[in-house]
Parts: sequence; C-alpha cells; structure tokens
Amino acid sequence: MRSFNNLMLNEWLKLSKKRMFFVPYVLLILLPLLVGYIVHSVSADLFGSAFDFSSTMLLPNGIGQALTILAIIGTAGVVSKEYGQGTIKFLLIRARSRTAILASKYVVVLLYALTLTIVTTVAVYGSGILWFGLNGGEAGFTEILLSVLYVFVYTVVYATLAFMIGILTTSTGVTIGITMFAITIDKLVISREFYKYVLFPNLNLVAYKGDGAPMPGMTLSFSIVVLTVYMLLFLLAGFVVFRRRDVA
Repeated sequence: MRSFNNLMLNEWLKLSKKRMFFVPYVLLILLPLLVGYIVHSVSADLFGSAFDFSSTMLLPNGIGQALTILAIIGTAGVVSKEYGQGTIKFLLIRARSRTAILASKYVVVLLYALTLTIVTTVAVYGSGILWFGLNGGEAGFTEILLSVLYVFVYTVVYATLAFMIGILTTSTGVTIGITMFAITIDKLVISREFYKYVLFPNLNLVAYKGDGAPMPGMTLSFSIVVLTVYMLLFLLAGFVVFRRRDVA
C-alpha cells in the first residue's frame, strides 16, 4: 500500500509541476464571482439567496460545465504525454506493475476532479453570499449537496472517458477533442427506446428531481447501473491496452 501511495504522490507532483496547474483553480474562483455580478446586475431578484444561486450554478448545465471541461483539459495528458515525451519507457522499467502505475494515474485524475469540485463549490457559495445573501430563497444545503453530487458524477464519468481515450490514442489533443465533442452532443434528445442505454441521457441525473426522468421508462437506479457499466468498460479497455502495448 505504501508503494502505491508513493506512486500516487509521484503522479500528483508531476501534475502539479505543470505551469498551468493552478489556472483552472483560479478560473473556477473568478468565474462564479463574474457570473454572480452579471446576474445580480441584470436581475437581482433572480435568486433568493446564496443557496438558490449555488444549487443552480453548480449543476452540469451551469458553472459545473466549466468544471468538467477544465478537469478534462487538466488531466487529458496524464497518460498520453508520457508517450509523447518518451518518459513512458522510464516509467515502466520501475519495479511496479503496469496495473499499479495506471491505477495511480487514474486515482490522481479522480483527486484532481475532487479538488476542482471542492474549490468550485466554495467559490460559488461565497459568490452567492456576496451577491444574494443568506436570507430568503427556497433551496438549502441539501439542494447544494445534490448539485455537487450531480456535477461530480458528471465530471468523473467524462474524466474516465478521457482517461481511456488518452490511453487508446496516446494523443492529448485527440483526447480533448473527442471528449469535448462528446460533451457537445450529450444534450441531444433522441426519442428511441434504445437511447436510454446510451451513456449521455443517463448522465442527466438532474432530470430525476421532482420524480422526473430523462426518458420514459428510466429510473435513478437504472442510470446508476448504466453509468457504472460504462465506467467499468472504459477502465477495462484502458487497462487492457496499457498492459499489452509494446513501448520498446
């Protein structure tokens, strides 16, 4: 376990040493302040309190969307850059299995997404207090926590997809491009029975609020199972290819 922790620490240090490492955090602090200012200036009564503002803005179709995009951009090269820079050979000659090395990279991707989510949540809530105050409104901490959960699941699924694509293509640019394209088309609504088994409608967990559903016949349990299956498939494909690829 100690050796795996050292692998994770090493991967986190490599990620944090990038010149652009802190840029997403700064953007996710400034963006809620800017959005809050604009909303307050245009329609000060749009949100009754910081709780209303936060529970709305943290959703995947609000500032949460920026969180997901920045998480993908920040971690898209965690595997592919090892190939591009030729450092993958030195990484694999260590006395560590390929599975452990790749698993440490994936855990760091999850930790990065988690830290971005925490920073965004604090920034959005702080901005809500600044522009809309704490009194009034309809939402509370429960609604904020649900929004955070929705956006974190959304981010983790897309980060896992990008992680797999980075392994398969060994190209950071292609990884970002394909994942951004997937985010662009995930808002499509196709009224076909088979579509409920596709990844995208199941990512819309917000639709289950108020006993709703993304599509007829879908339930929250159904979407959780579908998302779990897709993530397992993404990880399986990535680990199998990484273990078998010749880097000589």
